[in-house]
Amino acid sequence: MPSRLRWYSVATYHLEERRISDAFPSSDDYAERAHSLYSQARYDEALRLLREGLAVFPTSAELHVGLGYARLAREEYAWARFSFHEALSLEPNNEDALAGMGEVLMKLGRQQDAFECFDTILALGFREDHDLLLQVGRALFREGAFAKARDFFELILLAHPDSGEGAACMGYAAHRLGMEDVAVRWLRRALQMEPNDVEARIYLGNVLYDFGDYDGALTEFDRTNPEDHFEELALWRYIELKKSMYRIGPRDVALRTWVRRLEELARPQTPDEAMLSRIELTLPNGEFLDPNQLDFFGAQRSDLKGMKQRRFREVHTVLLSDGTSYRGTWEQIVLQILRDDDEWPGGSVAQYMADRARRSHSETGVVVPATDAESFIRGIAAAGKLRITT
Repeated sequence: MPSRLRWYSVATYHLEERRISDAFPSSDDYAERAHSLYSQARYDEALRLLREGLAVFPTSAELHVGLGYARLAREEYAWARFSFHEALSLEPNNEDALAGMGEVLMKLGRQQDAFECFDTILALGFREDHDLLLQVGRALFREGAFAKARDFFELILLAHPDSGEGAACMGYAAHRLGMEDVAVRWLRRALQMEPNDVEARIYLGNVLYDFGDYDGALTEFDRTNPEDHFEELALWRYIELKKSMYRIGPRDVALRTWVRRLEELARPQTPDEAMLSRIELTLPNGEFLDPNQLDFFGAQRSDLKGMKQRRFREVHTVLLSDGTSYRGTWEQIVLQILRDDDEWPGGSVAQYMADRARRSHSETGVVVPATDAESFIRGIAAAGKLRITT
């Protein structure tokens, strides 16, 4: 066997085709065949094959590692932990088993123990292993350990300065750490190295949009295709920007495929999907976030490469030109402004934002997005109608 299989590198690992006898004469043959199934997301079949292999070769650490990753993919975290433990009992310094164990421990909420597993990988000398460090960084990222994830992404770039994936991940981490300007720089660098990385481009477009750089956001979105999008947020923003800047309707031929893709993603959820969404939108304190409200205000329930959603309870303060001050979340501020607007005849929040956005554009020429509360407030601020103080 030329090198240890990387079970988690589903998208980048290409197994060389070769004939394997029905007898599976070695544990390596079992491992390679199981990895081929794993890379095709055929986890149940991989699991059965690995169990068969372990019945013949019970002391194969590689087969235990493979079993751990197959179980991890099936979200069987307790069983995955057991498999990685078995592998480490056979090979205490098996880097793939350490990475898998760390990922399971992160899922189980044992963050410090997970950190120890990941730090052991570095102590063993794997500071230049691109794929291994990327796996660890993403595992940390998915569970919200953004600063620790950034440390691993930095190691990737030290050893592989031309890594577009590493640069993109640095951008994602910087954004989650509140360093938007740094995020933009890393994402642009990633796209210089990997111009076809549509995930990084869509993410950059969203960050620029949040900045209020609508021209820049539209430029990035324009370089993608509707089928590149698997989240509604960027699609909504692209359509609204096109409508506002080019004064076209949603049925215009230029938007037809974009609207169709948005409709595909916005299809009604099945009962199982609705249940999963409800679980995802339940905060640690038991408070439930209405998914309709989150969709309306542009929150992303899932994220690129498993990223977590942004904070929803940040408090801000805005000051109107007449000296009136409002404080709360972006959504609460919009509701307070609507409540005090004597000129508003009545209607939904969405209608109010759309009406005020049109009015502001006619008065100042500044495009004010009406797709979510934060973008609306920032757009009104850019138009000089209010000032964001915190």
